[in-house]
Amino acid sequence: MSATFIIAEMSANHCGDINLAKKIIKTAKKIGADAVKIQTYTADTITIDCQNEEFLIKDKESLWNGENLYSLYQKAYTPWEWQGELKAYADEIGIPLFSTPFDFTAVDFLETINIPMYKIASFEAFDYPLIKYAASKGKPMIISTGISSLEEIQGAIDACKSVGNQDITILKCTSAYPAKVEDMNLVTIKDMLERFAPDGVKIGLSDHSMSIIPPVVAVTMGAKVIEKHFTLDRDLGGADSGFSLNIEEFSTMVKAVRETEKALGKADYTINEKNRKFARSLYVIKNIKKGEKFTSDNIRSIRPSNGLHPKYYEEVLGETATCDLKFGTPMKMEYIKKGTQ
Repeated sequence: MSATFIIAEMSANHCGDINLAKKIIKTAKKIGADAVKIQTYTADTITIDCQNEEFLIKDKESLWNGENLYSLYQKAYTPWEWQGELKAYADEIGIPLFSTPFDFTAVDFLETINIPMYKIASFEAFDYPLIKYAASKGKPMIISTGISSLEEIQGAIDACKSVGNQDITILKCTSAYPAKVEDMNLVTIKDMLERFAPDGVKIGLSDHSMSIIPPVVAVTMGAKVIEKHFTLDRDLGGADSGFSLNIEEFSTMVKAVRETEKALGKADYTINEKNRKFARSLYVIKNIKKGEKFTSDNIRSIRPSNGLHPKYYEEVLGETATCDLKFGTPMKMEYIKKGTQ
């Protein structure tokens, strides 16, 4: 089984400090992430500065309840002037860094710093013009599907393919922050594989829960990408810290995923000969004289495996011994005289 691609999503967990952002990148590499992802937007490229009611988040379960969209994104964005430096730093220490663009200008900018792939967020997953524009750059596309219908998921895939991009991964995602494990419906991954994998689309998981179990389950179902928010310490704050794993938790998740991959292995019916020697076989359990019949009182299936296979037990019963046999002798075919019943 090929290795699962594990993405550490930095998002707003840099808390406005480029040095903290670099430390997140360095730590993510150290604890086993395969890549770090950032987001490329400004408040003006993702929404407008409007105080109308529909621009207000009204969800008591949301970490951002009561926030205006524009003001939230002003606080949460990653300054564009950092991103080239962060990319160069990630290259220097040997971990890929890529981004989620939220409009055409973000794609254009990310091309100037040679981002290796693109991620489309759930809330942009049916913005087909944006998807086409990013996909037209010829780099791998990863698309979250947290609020997309089946028709819209297919539309996103078609948008990539319409510009000749066949390297597509779609992520099962529950768009709640944090997501409840009981709301994740991970069996959907199997359905996604059945629907989309025949056309060459890879499947993964974008997980906003605070558990490491969903990534493990997703891998057993065939997920090839795991995306999880990562922070050095939730106490540092940041707009996304409330649904981000800390260093210990993320490290534990990575180890669990890697152990899951090892445990899944491959279909294998190879016999472990070392342990098979302690399996059962037919043995003499009472002294037997030549010409005496074999019965359930004098032969039995026991450990170890030096004697006849237990499948011969019923065939041997009632036959006679060709020689004297001592207690503890492993049975052999040569000790059996056939046709004596």
